[in-house]
Order: sequence, then structure tokens, then C-alpha cells
Amino acid sequence: MGREDYPHRELTRTIIGAAFEVSNTLGCGFLEKVYENALAAELRSRGLRVVQQMPVRVIYKETTVGDYVADMIVEATVLIETKATPEHNAIYGAQVLNYLKATQLPVGLLVNFGRPRLDVRRYILCKRLQRDADETEEWMRE
Repeated sequence: MGREDYPHRELTRTIIGAAFEVSNTLGCGFLEKVYENALAAELRSRGLRVVQQMPVRVIYKETTVGDYVADMIVEATVLIETKATPEHNAIYGAQVLNYLKATQLPVGLLVNFGRPRLDVRRYILCKRLQRDADETEEWMRE
């Protein structure tokens, strides 16, 4: 898969554009929740479906072993985790990857508003781990 060949490329570009709009408007220095809410509002203003604070259940051999909450999911396909911290910590990327595994969503964005320059990182779940789109869509409706 090339650098420009990844799932939901146009949608992620739209989301990143919205994140830059939020960053340019608010600057840095607010709490994470402010940026999450602003990004959700911006995405909705662009006509996208956004679910905030989406429960993520981790299943191990048919047993729930953990419950987490993802900041938002856009169009039932792209997971977004927002941060507002001046440093990048590898644990944030691991968090996004783990949420992708748990949800079986194909793409995740880590968006950090905590620096003067917006930091966006894209994560892709490899195809062999994905459920088909119908199962993912059904999961999102539960």
C-alpha cells in the first residue's frame, strides 16, 4: 500500500482539513475536551456523521476484558483520538492502534492540538484484521 493508497483517503483529508481549521481558530492552550468538541462541531458543519465518546469493548475469547471510550468516530469508518499535550508519546499511537483492533475500523487519526503547529498522525489497520464493512456498520448501530 503506497503512501497515497489507503482506505478512506478523501474522508481523512476532510477530517485533517477540519482539524487545521479548529487549530487555526483556537490556537493551542485549551483542554483536550475543547478541541474534541470543536472538531466534532466543525465536522458536523461539513455534513459528516460524528459519534463522540464511542464505547470500545475489548473481547478476549468471547469474554469482555476491557471497556474504553474513543473520542470520536466519523462516518462509521474513521476513529479520531484527540490530544492537547506539548509532547508526543508513543503510547498515544498505541492507544489508537488498540482502538482500531478492538473496533475493527480501518483508519485512525491521532490529532494533537497541544503544540503551536497541529500534529496529525494516521494509523491504518491491516486488511487481514478487518471484518467486512457490513459487520462494522452493524457494530456501529448497536
